[in-house]
Amino acid sequence: MTALHSTLTPAQTDGLIARIESKRDEVVALTQDLIRIPTTNPPGDAYEACAHFLGERLARKGFDVAYIRAQGAPGDSDAYPRINVVARIEGASKGSGVHFNSHIDVVEAGRGWSVDPFSGYVSDNKIYGRGSCDMKGGLAASIIACEAIIESGLPWAGALEISGTVDEESGGFAGVGYLAHRGFFTPPKVHHVIIPEPLGVDRICLGHRGVWWAEVETHGRIAHGSMPFLGVSAINHMGAFIHLLETKLMPTLAQRRTSEPVEPPGARVSTLNINSIHGGQVQQRYSLDALGQPTGDLPAPVVAHNCRAVLDRRFIAEEDLQSVKQEIIDMLDELKRTRAGFDYGIRDIMSFIPSATPQDAPVVQATAIAIARVLGREPRFISSPGTYDQKHIVRTAGLKDCIAYGPGILDLAHQPDEYVEIDELVHSAQIMALAAWRLLHS
Repeated sequence: MTALHSTLTPAQTDGLIARIESKRDEVVALTQDLIRIPTTNPPGDAYEACAHFLGERLARKGFDVAYIRAQGAPGDSDAYPRINVVARIEGASKGSGVHFNSHIDVVEAGRGWSVDPFSGYVSDNKIYGRGSCDMKGGLAASIIACEAIIESGLPWAGALEISGTVDEESGGFAGVGYLAHRGFFTPPKVHHVIIPEPLGVDRICLGHRGVWWAEVETHGRIAHGSMPFLGVSAINHMGAFIHLLETKLMPTLAQRRTSEPVEPPGARVSTLNINSIHGGQVQQRYSLDALGQPTGDLPAPVVAHNCRAVLDRRFIAEEDLQSVKQEIIDMLDELKRTRAGFDYGIRDIMSFIPSATPQDAPVVQATAIAIARVLGREPRFISSPGTYDQKHIVRTAGLKDCIAYGPGILDLAHQPDEYVEIDELVHSAQIMALAAWRLLHS
C-alpha cells in the first residue's frame, strides 16, 4: 500500500484523528438521538421524523439537503411515507464524489431486552438499543467523519454526500433502489460509496451472497374436518415438501462451499431457511376463561385447501440463479408425480445475485490504508452472508466502487440487547474520514 500522507501531511492526519476523538461525546449523543426515533420496519414508523432530524442537522453544517419520497414504491403510503434524505456539500475544488449511505429503518424490537430498546442506554462503553449496531451507530460515525473534514479548516476537493434511506431491511426498493434508478449513485455526482453496515471496525466487506425469495403454495380440497378422508389437506402436502427439503436438498446445500471470504464461516455454504408457513384458516387467537369456556376466536372444522411457505434461499457465487430455482421446481414436480393429489404453485418474491468489489478498487484501498493507520493492523476482507444495499448501487446504478465498512458486530444485529461499542464508533469515524479524504482527491 502507498503512504497515507500523499494528500495529508502527518501532522494534518494526526489533527483529523484527534478532532474526531474530541467528538466522542458528540457521536454518542447522535447515536442515542437516532436510536430514540423508532423507525421500525414494518410498517415504516417515523421515517419522516428521522429524515428531517438528519436533514436539519446537516443543513446547519452547510449541506444542501433533499427529501425524496419514493412514491409508488412498495410500502409507500400516506400513512407510512417512504422518505429518504440526501445531503451534499461541495469542496473548494474539483474532485471525486464520496457518498456515505446508511439505512434508517430497524427491525422490530421483539422480546428479551434487559433495557428499553429505544432509550439509547449507555453502559460499559456500549450504547444499547434497536438499531445501535444495525446501523444507526454507523450512520452517526459517518456524519461525524464528514463534519470533521469540513471543520478541519483544510481545503478539500470533490463533494461529500450523506444519505439516510429507508426499507433496507425489506429489500431497499423504496430506499437505495428507488434512488439508484433515478441517478443518485452515478458519476459525475458520485464515484465512491461506503455503506457503514456493522461488519467490524477492522474488516472491509466486499460484497454478499445471492438470495432468492419465493413463495410455494400447495393446493388441496376443502371438506368437513370430521371427515378428512373426503378432502385433500394442503398442509399435509406442504409437510411432504418440507420433508423433501430437509432430507434431500438441505444436506446437498451444506456440501456446496464458496471460495469467497463470507463471515461467519458457517455461511460459506449454500443455505435454505423456511421463513414462514400459513395454511388453512386465517390465523386466530384462542383463549379460555376461568371456567374453561372459550372466549376468543373459534375454529371451523374444515380440511385446509391451501398452504403457503416462503423460502429464503441464500446462494454462493459458484451457483447461478436459474439452477437455484430449478432444483426447487424439480422437487415439487417429483411430488406431483409421486404423491396422490399433489398440486402446487410457485412465485418469485425477489432475487439478487452475488456481488463482490475487487480488492484493488479505490474505495477498498483507501479504507484499508486508513484502517492500518488508525488501528495499527492490516484489515480483513470479507463478504456478507446476507444482502445489503450494495446490490442496488452495483447492479442498478452500475457503480462498482462500493463497500460496506462500519462499526459493530454483525452477530448482534436484530438481537435483544443489541449494542455498539463507543470506541468502535470513534475509530470507524476516524477511518471513514481518512478514507474519504484520500478518495476526494483521487
